[in-house]
Amino acid sequence: MFFSRFRRKNNQPQPIRPQVPAGRRIYAIGDIHGRDDLFEKLLNKIAADSNDRGAADVSIILLGDLVDRGPQSKQVVERAMTLARSWPDVRCLMGNHEEVFLAALGGDPKLMRYFVRIGGAPTIHSYGLVGEAYDQMTFEELAQAFPPMVPASHVEFLSSAEDKIVLGDYLFVHAGIRPGVPLHEQRVGDLRWIRDEFLSDERDHGLVVVHGHTIFPDVQENPNRISIDTGAYGSGKLTALCLEGDNRWYIDTADK
Repeated sequence: MFFSRFRRKNNQPQPIRPQVPAGRRIYAIGDIHGRDDLFEKLLNKIAADSNDRGAADVSIILLGDLVDRGPQSKQVVERAMTLARSWPDVRCLMGNHEEVFLAALGGDPKLMRYFVRIGGAPTIHSYGLVGEAYDQMTFEELAQAFPPMVPASHVEFLSSAEDKIVLGDYLFVHAGIRPGVPLHEQRVGDLRWIRDEFLSDERDHGLVVVHGHTIFPDVQENPNRISIDTGAYGSGKLTALCLEGDNRWYIDTADK
């Protein structure tokens, strides 16, 4: 009887590991927030890692929040645009900071004030508005002076960002999803802004949700979600989640 029980226990089916489509390799990059130095470093590491692993259809997914807080937002956008032209498959999600950045370019002083409040000043500086020219401006003046400094190509690129991407058993979004709401009914505001209601929910979402938006010192890997925002602009640690088949690994810029 003992052996019978032992046999039944070990014959139980193992949980199916989430996977991406056969032949695909995916690198999902967390919130960059104006750290072009880290973006460049991580892309070099990704290129080396992919080369070592051999042939595959390789995708890079940027999880949003390319801009704000760090000092090189303009340069990050330019690098992302160059990457999209040179790499076979690059997809970019719309973060809440891109949403506010684009809205602030519409000339509304209230939106410009909010943009600055959530970390937009370094972005403004990266486009060339610095020193006394910036410090002495009212928000009304800033709302008129800054938008023409942003190239139309940058606006077009950021405006074309997606809100969600499904690949295999993974859902890629910027912030998260509203638990219990079908994917096709998710509100854009939740995909870009949600936090506590999503982070505290432990139910199966049907897909493993890969997201940024909320900073943690290290990757948060849970059965229903994976968070890869490791606070690059302040910590110096920009992280990528790497997926192939049912394998999962991470690359980051932290000094080892």
